[in-house]
Amino acid sequence: MLLKVVTIALIPALIVQGYRVKKNTPRLPEPEGLRDGHTGIGTPLSILILGDSAAAGVGVETQQDALLGAVIDELKMDYAIDWKLHAKTGDGTSQIIQNIHTLENRHYDVVLTSVGVNDVTKLMSAKSWVKKQQDLYRLIQQKFNPTLVVAAGVPPMHLFPALPNPLSWLFGQYAKQMNAELAHLVHTRSNMQWIEYDLHKYQALNLDMAVDGFHPSKEIYQIWGKAAADLIRQQF
Repeated sequence: MLLKVVTIALIPALIVQGYRVKKNTPRLPEPEGLRDGHTGIGTPLSILILGDSAAAGVGVETQQDALLGAVIDELKMDYAIDWKLHAKTGDGTSQIIQNIHTLENRHYDVVLTSVGVNDVTKLMSAKSWVKKQQDLYRLIQQKFNPTLVVAAGVPPMHLFPALPNPLSWLFGQYAKQMNAELAHLVHTRSNMQWIEYDLHKYQALNLDMAVDGFHPSKEIYQIWGKAAADLIRQQF
């Protein structure tokens, strides 16, 4: 309730800052490269990546340097990977759910998701957001029957270089509340794990974000991909 009150009080500043951020932040394209294929040798493993611009790899030039490429590079020497990427810049949970309905029903061993930033920018409450996450992961289970679902946490948007205060602070509060709900949801599902987007850790390693100050860099995608690969290895 307090966050809602603060949001209302900050609306004039949010409108001005939101316009400036949209005007001044470079719009990076989705990286080039294949979005489905077969790679690697070893145990068969099928992977589906779903979500928003981070899932799509915005911030780098090719899919090889994005989340998809990072995961494949980590696993390709041990697994024969059947992989698919289905993600789009700007999509929130509702759009991602709609996009999933267009995919064929089939089994994937692993589904990786990146969801939340575009819901934060719409100032969606954490309670409303987690209800949509329940719908999302219920649909994922119905269509793909995955053995493992790995959900990326919502980034700490108060640390995004592209965002000024109080906009960054407010988005950070929404992201924090969403992550608390996501952690609880994951703990109630036996086939789910989640990865925290730890910008403090990345900064300590002297890793910058992409040039837009809003998306992961190649180095951050590599860390994210390794974290996902480690969870996959533990399961398979």
